[in-house]
Amino acid sequence: MAEKARKKVFVAMSGGVDSSVAAALLKKDGYDVVGVFMKTWHPEFLPCPWKEERLSAMRVAAHIGIPFLTFDFEDEYKRGVGDYFINEYRAGRTPNPDVMCNKEIKFGAFLKKARGMGADYIATGHYARKDAARLLKGVDVGKDQSYFLWVLAPAELRYALFPVGGYAKDEVRRLARKFGLPTAEKKDSQGICFLGDVDMKDFLKHYIPETEGAVLDEAGKVIGTHDGAVFYTLGERHGFHVNATNANEKPYYIVAKDIAVNTVTVSHEPEKIGGKKIFTLEQQNWISGAPEDGKRYTAQVRYRGAYLPCRAECGGERILLEEPHAAAPGQSIVVYDGDICIGGGIIA
Repeated sequence: MAEKARKKVFVAMSGGVDSSVAAALLKKDGYDVVGVFMKTWHPEFLPCPWKEERLSAMRVAAHIGIPFLTFDFEDEYKRGVGDYFINEYRAGRTPNPDVMCNKEIKFGAFLKKARGMGADYIATGHYARKDAARLLKGVDVGKDQSYFLWVLAPAELRYALFPVGGYAKDEVRRLARKFGLPTAEKKDSQGICFLGDVDMKDFLKHYIPETEGAVLDEAGKVIGTHDGAVFYTLGERHGFHVNATNANEKPYYIVAKDIAVNTVTVSHEPEKIGGKKIFTLEQQNWISGAPEDGKRYTAQVRYRGAYLPCRAECGGERILLEEPHAAAPGQSIVVYDGDICIGGGIIA
């Protein structure tokens, strides 16, 4: 206890139950805890509840008796997350803003500022764990968020704590009630942080001009129109127009898109999305050292996706899946050795 009492931890408090419990657990364990709410960028044309979320975080901090600060990272977030997200879609890729938020904000700007103010550690409400210099899955398989943390360098992981990573979500709720936290019954947030409930295409159309293009069937025949191939992802079944031949026609799914000529190809059978076995990665980051060529690992190509058996080549530059799988350029592939998240990269 005496050792922990000398360690100062800045906790990223979003106003939600997970980060609230994280702060309460650290206070209970004897750390010198400081709660921090981070104000980030939000488009002016969308409603933003940041004041309410900040108030929720402030009430929790008051309840558990810790100092509370507000850090304004609006500019950093706009440059590092918002602009990245928009530019990736403009290039026809499928980005993950939560991954970039961790890299640029939580374990970038926040860590740097906290350390500059004397913090020994920062903590978040992520469902993940660490063992020395290794990043591990959270114990709650359904809530594990290590997928979003593959960008952490060992030097950043060294200063990170994940207090709720050793608990299941229902246990975190019970702890929140036990601590009497004001956020104990608060619903979890959904969707991309700066979008809320707004449709993705509606958001992007404020930044990327609509360009009408052709919807093709599998034979290459034009059967409808769309607003711009950059707005769509594989597997989507809404947002484009098809000239229906009868009222009972089955739904169409996007199975391919060509950004250069601005077309999307659709099929009644979503399983016809072209899968691949070999993926080249860019912007790789290997937390626990590069994967061994030929060794069997598992990989996730999307959050909460299946753990796919794979092997690595060229020190992780290429990931070879045992079975074909559909994934788009811009998505993160994260590689695991059992429960250890060894790192990952972005599909080139």
